Amino acid sequence: MPFDKEFLLIGLKWQLSKIHNSSTSTDTTQSARNFGFIFDERLSFSDKISALSKSCYHHIRALRCIRPYLDLHTAKTVATSTVHSKLDCCNSLYYRLPKFQINHLQHIQNALARTVVQAPKFKHITPILKSLHRLKVPEQIEYKIISLTYKILNTTQPSYLYDLVSIQPPHGHNTRSSPYVTLIKPSSSLKVTHRSFRHASPHLWNQLPTSVRIPHPNYLSPSQRPSFKHASLTCYTLLSPPITFSLFHSELKTYLFRKSYPPPSFFWD
Repeated sequence: MPFDKEFLLIGLKWQLSKIHNSSTSTDTTQSARNFGFIFDERLSFSDKISALSKSCYHHIRALRCIRPYLDLHTAKTVATSTVHSKLDCCNSLYYRLPKFQINHLQHIQNALARTVVQAPKFKHITPILKSLHRLKVPEQIEYKIISLTYKILNTTQPSYLYDLVSIQPPHGHNTRSSPYVTLIKPSSSLKVTHRSFRHASPHLWNQLPTSVRIPHPNYLSPSQRPSFKHASLTCYTLLSPPITFSLFHSELKTYLFRKSYPPPSFFWD
């Protein structure tokens, strides 16, 4: 059975208006599905979030019906498999979306959390999410991007992402040079490019605390130094890192959890 072909043009508003107003006749669509994810011509993902919301709330209503017959552990398992899996799928693409779009996703997570613990609709959500050990949506997006960055620094895979990052080489014994792996930030004046992995990866990675960052081999003793393979003039491949996979993700989760739920501030007169 042949598949229907869709032609989607992606660009900035002024670029798309030029094409739509031109005399050239192009039969295009405003959104198209690719590997299960809905892309639109301006990468606003509004169609995707609308479809995701409809699907998630359907599962939340179903879970609410059977929740009285489930224990907490089973309810959490059902929630993860039916809703959280959808929220987390390809969520790195939501990086730096407008706040109202992120709020739509957060409302889904909030509704699910209240259903899992059988809380009233208007009960304060922060203690509930903390009790379930769930990162809020913005931090879950950051978790995905940083995890991908860690993976490609240590495995060079996937290659199409590995080619997008470059490690800042240390400048001799310069005291201002970071003793930890620092990624080069590309420059661009277009805001839309700041949502790309090329920009998001170094921005988020360089903000990590030292407990999570990978030490640069040039600052380690020879016995501590991992294998470090020269790949290009500005990009290296880090292998056998001093911080293990499990420890890195544990520290990362702790860091982002504190970011999701910062301790209360006390002000003194």
